[in-house]
Amino acid sequence: MKIILETPRLILREMSIEDAENAYNLNLDPEVIRYTGDKSFSTIKEAAQFLENYNDYKKHGMGRWAVIQKTNSEYLGWCGLKFDPALNEYDIGFRLFKKNWNKGIATESASACLTLGFEKFTIPVIVGRAMNENFASIQVLKKIGLMYWKKQECGGESGVVYRKFNPGKY
Repeated sequence: MKIILETPRLILREMSIEDAENAYNLNLDPEVIRYTGDKSFSTIKEAAQFLENYNDYKKHGMGRWAVIQKTNSEYLGWCGLKFDPALNEYDIGFRLFKKNWNKGIATESASACLTLGFEKFTIPVIVGRAMNENFASIQVLKKIGLMYWKKQECGGESGVVYRKFNPGKY
């Protein structure tokens, strides 16, 4: 599997069908997907089919990447950049197993993805969305330097959009 980047504690790599069980278990926790608007996968096979058909890496050169703990190779969740052609924008997203919350992992991985997006992909603006009640994700967006931009529906609920301009372009 292709390694995308490394941080002091983490490896971010492309996800593959071998991550199906982890993806299934991650989305199985209702607290983890509470603010996403997503549904859990019904089976590991469904998660595998999703990963098998996930073509963002080929299509856009980026996507959601597996977040792996360097010390023990544990799958912690995912983080990454996603291009939405309908909105013509790139967003930063992250999702971690609950046991990995409040350890700085989302901030560390998202910050590294933001830098990669600006430096390697020369993305002009990166946005982050969160439901109004998702205070933890909003805090991560603020910590990595995104600024409040506007209110917008997120996962069918009231939400906010934060953004950051590429410092090398503006």
